[in-house]
Parts: sequence; C-alpha cells; structure tokens
Amino acid sequence: MTASAIPESALDRLDLFVDGRWVAPADGASTEVVEAATEKTLGAAAAASPSDVDRAVDAARRALPAWRGMSAAARADLLDAFAAQLKARAKSTAALSSRENGMPISLSVGVNGYAPSMMVAYYADLIRTADADDVRPSALGSRTVVRHDAVGVVAAITPWNYPQSLAAMKIAPALAAGCTVVLKPSPETALDAYVFADAALAAGLPDGVLNIVSGGREVGAYLVEHPGVDKVAFTGSTGAGRAIGQACGRLLRPVTLELGGKSASIILDDADIEQFAAQLGAVSLVNNGQTCHACTRILAPRSRYDEIVDAVTSAVSDLTLGDPLDKATRIGPLVTQAQRDRVLNYIEIGRSAGHRLTTGGGVPTGQDVGWYVAPTVFADVDNSARLAQEEVFGPVLTITEYADEDEAVAIANDSEYGLGGTVWTADTERGIALADRVESGTVGVNHYALDLGAPFGGVKASGLGRELGPEGLTPYLRTKSIYL
Repeated sequence: MTASAIPESALDRLDLFVDGRWVAPADGASTEVVEAATEKTLGAAAAASPSDVDRAVDAARRALPAWRGMSAAARADLLDAFAAQLKARAKSTAALSSRENGMPISLSVGVNGYAPSMMVAYYADLIRTADADDVRPSALGSRTVVRHDAVGVVAAITPWNYPQSLAAMKIAPALAAGCTVVLKPSPETALDAYVFADAALAAGLPDGVLNIVSGGREVGAYLVEHPGVDKVAFTGSTGAGRAIGQACGRLLRPVTLELGGKSASIILDDADIEQFAAQLGAVSLVNNGQTCHACTRILAPRSRYDEIVDAVTSAVSDLTLGDPLDKATRIGPLVTQAQRDRVLNYIEIGRSAGHRLTTGGGVPTGQDVGWYVAPTVFADVDNSARLAQEEVFGPVLTITEYADEDEAVAIANDSEYGLGGTVWTADTERGIALADRVESGTVGVNHYALDLGAPFGGVKASGLGRELGPEGLTPYLRTKSIYL
C-alpha cells in the first residue's frame, strides 16, 4: 500500500531512520498498522525496499569504526543518555504498543515502557566496569593477551508480541559492545519502533549507529543475507528461525535465535494450588498467551488432578477480558484477525480430538469488535495430541495427568521445544532438583519472570544463543588472542 492511499494520522511515521536522519522510502511505500481492540487504522509506517536496506547497512558500516573505537566509558555515557530518553517516553510507548498488539497495559508499562531503558542502562554499567584486557600466563613461560571487540554491523529482526523489550534485548548489548545496528521491526508493531529513533536523536547517538527499516518478511530476508551484515539477532517463529539459521550457516555468519516454545508447568503433589492459580495469568496466559515462554501445558499429579482442573478452570474464568488500555484488564485482544483465526482453529482441533473443554472455547459473547478469544482450558489432554505439541500462541491451556515425578519430567521433555517451564512445590530444594531434569533454557520454581542479569534463551527448537545478563553481551563480541 502506498503512503498516499492511507489517510494521514498523528501516529503516521512515513519515513525511515537512516544515518541519523529521516529519509523517505525509495518507492514511497507504507504499511497500515491496525489497532487490535478496535480494528481501526491506527497509523501507517514506512515500508522499506531492498535499496533502503542497502542505505541503512551502508550507514551502519560507515559509523562502525568510530563507534567501535570509542572508549567504553564514552560509549556508556551516550547509552545512559539513550536510556534516559527511552525512560522519558515509557508511558506513551507502553500505550502505543498495547494499541498495536493488544497487550494489557498493566503488563505493557513494564515490558514495553520501562524495560528497554533498564536494559540499555544495565549494559552501559556492564561495559563501564569490564576489564579491557585478559592477560593469561602460558605453560611455556610466555603470555597471551585475549581481547574482545565488536563483531560489526548487526541485523536485529524482532516480532510483534513484545516489540520494545525484544528489540532492546538486541540493541542494548550490541551498542554496548561497539556494534552498529540495523533494526527491522514487525509490520504489526512498526509504529512503536520509531521511539528508539526519537530517543537516539534526543540522546545524541552518532549518525548511523542505530538505523530502523520497517518492512515485511522479504525485507528481513534481504537484510539477513546482506554482505554488509556481520551478525544476525532474531526473535520469532521456529520456522523463520530455521530459515535464518540455514542462511547464516551457509554464510558462516554468527546468529542468535530466540524462537518458539511449548513450556510445561509441573505441579508436584505438595504444591500450594492457590498460589499456582493466583499466578496462572502471569505464567501461562501472559500477554494473552502470545508469549514464547508461556507455560501452556499444565502437568498435574493423579492424586490431585480433579482439584487442579477445578482451580485452573476457576482462575482462568475469573480473568478480566477487555480493553487493553484498562488497568483492570488481564486478557486483551490478539494482535490480528489472522492470529485470532489461527487460535480459534486450534480450539476446534481440541474439540475434534475429544479433549474436555472446561472454560472458554471461542470468541467471547458480546465481543463483536476487536480480535478477542476467551481464555480456554482443555483437560484430559494426552501429551501426544497436537494441542499439547504445537505452539498455539494464544490463550489456550491444556491439562495432562501424570503418575509420578519421573513421568512428569518425561512428559515435560517430550517436546521439540525447550524455552521455559515451571515447577510448583512446597519444597524449594525438591523444585530445583526437578528443574535440573527439565530440558529447557530457563525454569522457574514457584514463579516465572525474566531477570535482566541472567541469561535467557532456549534449547532444541527454541533457539540458539542467549540474551540478557553478561552472557547477552558475548554474542556481539569477537575474540582475538595476541601471543607474546
């Protein structure tokens, strides 16, 4: 769709951000962004073409030597200014993100509002205190100086579900390491990505250090294989991740992939069921179920199975569904009509398979506008069922019975994914021991929440590499040994 075909709106962002300035896309194209709760046009964002990607990568390459050569202290000072500008925009950014993707504002204020500034500030502090050189004595009596410097130009490709946080998880460590970045946000949430450009300009980041080119899959694919890119960082579906990983493998290009999940909550026989039910919305249905690490498979011991089914059904039925900008809302609309149709199709798959529906099961009564799906629970689901194996990415939970701990672990691990997971028990040490047996990059005991200072990422089909914590900086550095 061309820019002229879309009525002008206060939220329109019809230019790209390249080399520290606003530039019109080469072919004048733009993409409509639709509000999830109203189904009305929210605004329009510039849509990049391959020639626009060329301009952005060229700008990042020109900016790289000076940015990489800057002292860590000077770079950290600029990042602190960038963080302050992001923080100053936090509330408006959170509201915009919620309008784009339907995330309840109670969640969005933290993850889309304040978290990006916190990440940038965290990595600024990290590089300010890092040792410049690592001098290692050799068994032969010589020494080796091990140094780390920026890997180069980074292509950061991000999805629509946590648009600000997931972009910051790449931008913050990349810039801290001395890399320059070309960000390609999802078209569904392209408008909020411009907040990074606004903040970069206000903070005085050097031209070309951060560039933003919105666009669809073709633009992302072109950016991944661009000869001027040195590393790719991607969050999205496992299918897209496999294609990007294949391309980067052929190019011998470093890549970080944070992909899908189908995580399990293992409720042990001594667990506080009320505590689990109280956190169900935050652990299993966070962001309307549009969360890669959400624990959508609930594994219940046979001895307490009926009690857990009743508690889960009650807790899910009580979640407030409505306007994502209402602070009382816990379940908002899904991001697009296509996403809602996908989730409704999975609900029909569950019905057809004969799983016991205990609550939800379709579009909420009276909710004629907005892409809403009532939070849904299916009980008596065998782990081999499609509903237990495939990522639904919506507010749909399954409950599966197990006989003992060994079977619970076997069911949890019987998945192609391995991103998140939780264990619920009155005995923390028992929970940690069981968490050790779960094949996943992250596991929570009696809660689940990402930690800025600890690595996050998956195993198996959930991805490669880690983000957050000191480990999140490493993928943006290359290592050199100087033998003395």
